[in-house]
This record gives sequence, structure tokens and C-alpha cells, in this order.
Amino acid sequence: MKLRYLPFRNIVKRPFRTAALLLIAAFMTAAVFGGSVAAASLKNGIDSLEQRLGADIIVVPESASAKTDLENMLLQGTPGYFYMDKSNEDKIKDIEGVELTSPQYFLVSANAECCTVQVQVIGFDEESDFSIKPWLKQSYDGSLGENEIIVGSSLSTRVGHSLKLYGVECKAVGKLDTTGTGLDTAIYTTPDTVRRLIKASQEKGIGVLSKQSPDDVISSVYVKVKDGYNISDIAAYINLNIDGVQAVRTRSMITGTADKLNVISGSIRILIIAVWILAAAIMTAAFSVLASLRKKEFAVLRTIGLSRRQLGGIVMTESLTICTAGAVIGLAVSAAGVLAFGRVIETKSGLPYLAPDAPKTALFLLMSLAAVIVTGTISSAWSAYRLSHVDTGNNLREGD
Repeated sequence: MKLRYLPFRNIVKRPFRTAALLLIAAFMTAAVFGGSVAAASLKNGIDSLEQRLGADIIVVPESASAKTDLENMLLQGTPGYFYMDKSNEDKIKDIEGVELTSPQYFLVSANAECCTVQVQVIGFDEESDFSIKPWLKQSYDGSLGENEIIVGSSLSTRVGHSLKLYGVECKAVGKLDTTGTGLDTAIYTTPDTVRRLIKASQEKGIGVLSKQSPDDVISSVYVKVKDGYNISDIAAYINLNIDGVQAVRTRSMITGTADKLNVISGSIRILIIAVWILAAAIMTAAFSVLASLRKKEFAVLRTIGLSRRQLGGIVMTESLTICTAGAVIGLAVSAAGVLAFGRVIETKSGLPYLAPDAPKTALFLLMSLAAVIVTGTISSAWSAYRLSHVDTGNNLREGD
């Protein structure tokens, strides 16, 4: 038998030992890779949300429980709607320090052809908008026409297809890239289309407005503050001087979410370190015990002419093979769990979740693979040294 095949024969002939070490390596890899991808995905979601909001302040009706409702709609995709008098935008626009304003309109669809649940419809004014249109251009750079919509990445509707909202045929002209937020389940269109849908809902007996006309209301006002003015002061002024509205700093909304993210990310890092230390300790102990059990085997190999270097190579090859195989298994299981159940993680954590791109994921994969292989190699190094320095005579006599 050739020497290079000996490590692999040893692995096959000791299935229980091999399976135990494979399990340890797989568990360690799954924790390192899965934890790293989950933490990066949550951070990507926060960054994506911050880029999409674009405004310094969002003003909504006071009855909307401002911050809570907005976070639910933007982060979790919880459908909702609320309205206030359209004249509030003019009042906000006249405040010193306000540079730009743009209204938005919210509407919850009835169950549409694209979905099994209700979806959020967001109307934005293309002429004044400064928060939505910049990133919508990535998927559609034209002007939306009558009953034309742009759909979120999580909706099944494809570009060029139509779906009915309250009986109105709406054509999808663009589809957004994934953001990892509730915006992925939303539909974007013009204020005229939203007003048309509101009237259609009323004709079907689904009244979202009791007294006001759709032409006289808006849902929110996005506000950009001029350089040199304090955003908190502007928000406080709006709350104090305009009745029935609530101004929310987008930064404060993101900060609360970011704080929650920091806690979760910190816990993930601690878990990764703890698993790494535990796995390294178990591997070291396992290889040490195995070294004691294999003294006679290696003494025999020494008597037939194998050098100490060759004996150490056998142990290191076994360790490298087992750790690599275990790492591949761990990566497969972890990838299936973390990447496939991203939406579940987002729902349970209450945070936006956007998986890293392929190059970043590949980097995490290589780092996890290297971490496990290096740890396993170091853990077995002492055992390799001990076995390559066995006292041949003593160990053979102990076996008599």
C-alpha cells in the first residue's frame, strides 16, 4: 500500500471517530459562516433603508402613531394607510429652513392577482420627489403614465404584465432591486393613479376615506432641510405650529433600528467566538486522546522505516481532510438555512435583511473555510508532534 493512501484508509476504517470530528468541524463552520452572513445581511438592510428614505423629516397625521406605523410599513412591509389635509404641505413648505417637500400617498390594495395578501401602494409626486425617484431610476427611468406601476422585488408580477387593483388594470413597467425592507413588497405609482384606486375602492364599498375627497388629502410629506439648519429644531417647530401632524426625524427612526441591530450583531459575534473556542478545545482534546490510543500503531510504522516527518504528515493529512470535509458540510447546511430563510430572520428580528452580494458571500465562505482548517490543523499539531516522537521500543513492549 502506498504511503499517500494511508491517511485516507485510517479515516475510512474509523467511522465513529471520523464522524465525530466531521460534526465538530461542520458545526464550527456553520456558526462562523452563518453568523457572519446574518450580521452582514442585517447591516446591509439598515444601509439600504437609509439610502431609500432620503429625507430628513417625514410628516404624517398625528393619528398615525407616527413612528410605529412608519417603521412597520417601511421595515416590515405591514400594509397601512392614513390621510391628512393636503394644505399641510404648503404650511410646511413655508417654514424657514425647509428646502424641499414632497407628498406621498398610501393605500392598501385588496388581494391582487400578484399576491395572496394585501400589498402597500405608495404614490409619489414625480415633479417634487427627491427620495424615491433617484433609486427607482435603477429599474425604470421613464415617467409613469396612467395606471402604470413599479413593483417591489418580492412581488411575483413581472415587467410588462398587468394586475388588477380594486378592478383597475395596472401595468408593471419596472421591478425594483431587493432592498431587504418592507419596500420589497410595495407598489409604486403616481398620485393620480392612487386617487383613481381610492375612488375605485369606494365604488366597491371599501371606503378608506369617510368624508374627504381623494383630491384633498395626502398621507405624508417628506422634508429636506437646508444646510445650516438644525433638523430637530425644524421637526419640533412643525409639531408645535401645525395642528394634527407629527414630524419624525428619519435618523431617529433608523437609529432605534440600528441600536437593535448592534445588540443582535454583538450577540452573533459572541456566539461565533464561543463556538470557535469550544470547537478548538474539543478538537485539541480529541486529537490528544487519539494520539494516546495510536501509540502502538505509530511505533509499528516507525519500525518499518517511516520517518518522524512522514508520521507527522499522516496525522496532519487526516486532520486536513476531515476538517475540509466537515467545513464543506457545514457551509452547505448554513447556506441553506441563512440564505434561504432570510425573510423568516427579518420577520423574527424585526429588522431589514439584505443578503450580501456574491463576492462578499464568497469572501465569508473562504474565511469560514480557512478558519476551520487552520483551527483543526493547529489542534492536531501537538498530536502530530507526540506521535512522530514515540519511543518505539517502549510502546511495542506495552502492547505485549
